[in-house]
Amino acid sequence: MTRIGILIGSTRPGRKGEQVARWVHERAARRGDARFEVIDLLDHPLPHLDEPLPALTGRYQHAHTRAWADTIAGFDGFVMVTPEYNASIPGVLKNAIDYLYAEWTHKAVGFVSYGVRGGALAARRLRALCELLQMGAVAPQVSLSLDADFDGQGTLAAGAHQAGALDTLLDHVVARGAQGPAAAPAPRETDEDAIRRLVDGVTGAVRAKDTEALRRLYAADVVSFDIEPPLQHVGVDAKLKNWARVFATFQDVTYEIRDLVTAVGGDVAYAHGFGRLGGTLPDGTPAGGTWVRVTLCFRKTDGAWLITHDQVSVPLDIPDGKGVVDLEP
Repeated sequence: MTRIGILIGSTRPGRKGEQVARWVHERAARRGDARFEVIDLLDHPLPHLDEPLPALTGRYQHAHTRAWADTIAGFDGFVMVTPEYNASIPGVLKNAIDYLYAEWTHKAVGFVSYGVRGGALAARRLRALCELLQMGAVAPQVSLSLDADFDGQGTLAAGAHQAGALDTLLDHVVARGAQGPAAAPAPRETDEDAIRRLVDGVTGAVRAKDTEALRRLYAADVVSFDIEPPLQHVGVDAKLKNWARVFATFQDVTYEIRDLVTAVGGDVAYAHGFGRLGGTLPDGTPAGGTWVRVTLCFRKTDGAWLITHDQVSVPLDIPDGKGVVDLEP
C-alpha cells in the first residue's frame, strides 16, 4: 500500500506543528487508499549539515544521515507541515531536506502551512525547494491562519472548509504517490552539471581526506601542474601523493573552489576558477589558506567525465621573483 509521511517541520518548544500534523493524520486515517505515518524531526536530531560530499552523490558518510535516508526512502510521498518563520521555513526543516537527494526525488509532496498569513510565504519557499529536488509537488495546499483557524489559547480549530481543502490535497498526494518514482521522467543532467558535480566531489573528498574517492575522479594518465615542484606530476598516483602530503600537513582540511566557469565541446571540457586550501594544523593552529588560480581539463570516457589535467598558480611579482599570495577574488 502507498505510504505517505506527514513531516512535522518544526522542533521549536511550544510548536503548533504537532497538533496540525495530528489533525492531518486523523483526517487521513479515515481513508483506505494509503497508509499515513507522522515523521517528527524531534525523533531525528540532525546536526547542521556535516556530510563531506554533496547529497547528489548518495555516498553518505555518517550514521545519522544513513538512518535519516532509510526513514525517508520508505515513503512514496509526503505532506510537509511547516510554520512560517521570517517569511520562510524553519532552518531545521531546510537542513533535514538538504541532507538527502535521491530519497526525495520524484516523490509526491503536498504542503500544510500555518502562520499569521497562513504561512503562505513559507509554503512558497518550500514548494520551490521541493521542485528543485524534482519532487512531484501537487497544486492544492492548506494554509491555516493563526487568527482564523486557532482559538484564543492557540489550539487548532480548523473549520469545515479547511478539512475539505485537506481532503483535496490528500487526494492529489495519494494519487501521485501511488504512481511511484519510476513513473516520473528521470532528470537529465547536462554535461556542465556533471562537471560541476565532479568538482564538488573533489572538494568534498579533499575535506574528507578520502584518497580513494579522489582516485575515481582523475584519469589514470592525469597530468598535474601543481603549485609544488616539480614542473609536472604525471599519473594519478603522483597526483594522489600530492594530496597525501596535504592530508599529512593538516589535522582538518578545508577546501573550496569558487567562481567556476565551464565550457564543453564534445567529449572534452575545461573549467577555471579560484581555489583556497586551508585547515587546522596538528597543534590546533588554524591556517586560512591562500587563494590560487585553478584550471581543470576533462575528458568523457565511457560516458563519465574525468579530470585529465589540472593547474594551480599564483601571480608572480616579476621584479622580485616572488609569488603574490595575499590576493582575493
